[in-house]
Amino acid sequence: MSTVIRQAAPADVGAIFALMLELAEFEKLTHLFVATEAGVRDALFGEQRAAEALVAEAGGRIVGYALFFHNFSTFLGRRGLYLEDLYVQPPQRGSGLGKAMLRRLAAIAVERQCGRFEWSVLDWNQNAIDFYEKMGATVLPDWRIVRMTGEALAQLADGGS
Repeated sequence: MSTVIRQAAPADVGAIFALMLELAEFEKLTHLFVATEAGVRDALFGEQRAAEALVAEAGGRIVGYALFFHNFSTFLGRRGLYLEDLYVQPPQRGSGLGKAMLRRLAAIAVERQCGRFEWSVLDWNQNAIDFYEKMGATVLPDWRIVRMTGEALAQLADGGS
């Protein structure tokens, strides 16, 4: 079966959105999934793009995606590439598509002179951790993600807390 990794196009948004929902189901986080297809379209292809995506095709069908954007490192004084999502449908795992997408993203980071390429992984996803470490990535044990959403975010913006 022929496989292709390519930049996402506007026509791919429906497939990307469906895969995003599959990822939320895999991570057991559908209760937090409030994204809309229109919002994803705007984020990827709107006037003020917030992110970019690659898609993985197998047999002419989109079976995976990688959603990424730039961040900035004050210590390096350079932008970085941050991978928000990497998802390959279960029947395609082990086929090399995940590794191919990571290689393409690494090439984009190098081409854009990024100081680093990073992402997060759930601590219970040992298969992913092993996969990333096998490719040469380091899982940082001393960093934690800090997140603020919803009412807490609104209160802080309003001068509270």
